[in-house]
Amino acid sequence: MDTLDRMKILLFGATGMVGQRIAAELSDRGHEVTGVSRRGPVKGDIHDTATLAKGYDAVISAIGPARDVDEPEQPFLDANRALLDGLRAAGVSRVIVVGGAGSLQVAPGLDLVDTPEFPDAYKKEALAARSALRMYREVDDLDWTFVCPAIVIAPGERTGTFRVGGDELMSDDEGNSFISAEDFAVAIAEEVERDANPRRRISVAY
Repeated sequence: MDTLDRMKILLFGATGMVGQRIAAELSDRGHEVTGVSRRGPVKGDIHDTATLAKGYDAVISAIGPARDVDEPEQPFLDANRALLDGLRAAGVSRVIVVGGAGSLQVAPGLDLVDTPEFPDAYKKEALAARSALRMYREVDDLDWTFVCPAIVIAPGERTGTFRVGGDELMSDDEGNSFISAEDFAVAIAEEVERDANPRRRISVAY
C-alpha cells in the first residue's frame, strides 16, 4: 500500500468477535487502527467520539445492541446518536456501522425480523439494529455506510471471495445465509478504502 493511502481509523467494539477481525484486516493492509473499548489500551466508548475521533480519517462502529438489558433499543439509538454528534464535532465525515441480518428483506416489504421463524431470543436486538438503520437513513450530512452480515456470521476462513448486495437477504444455492467473520472484515476494509456505498445499507454473504 502506498503511504499516501494509509488511513487513520478509529474502531469501536474492537474486542468483539467481529471487531477483532476488522482490526486485524485493516492493520494487515497497512492502516493505522486505534481500537477503543472499556478494557482495551484506549479506554472509552462511543459516547466519547467527539474527543476520540479528532484527527482520524474514518470511524468504524462494531458495537451491537446490549444483550443484558430488557429493552436494548433506546440505549442503542442513544449510542448511535452520540456517535453521529461526536463525528460532527470532531470533523470526521466517514463512518462504517456494523448492522445485523434482521433488517434485511426476505420479500418485498417483509424484513427477516418480522417473519414467524425469527428466534425470539434475538428479536429485541434485531429490532434495535433496524431502528438504528432507519435513523442513519435520515442522515444526509455524513458519509455513512451500514453493513449487514448474513444470518450466520462466525469465525472461519478468510477467502476474500463473497457477494456484496443491498437490502435483500442473500443465500446460497442450498438456502444457507453465511459469511465468515474474517471475510466480513475484508468487506468492511474494502468499503473503508473504496467508499463505494456512501449513505446506503449494504449486505455481505457468500
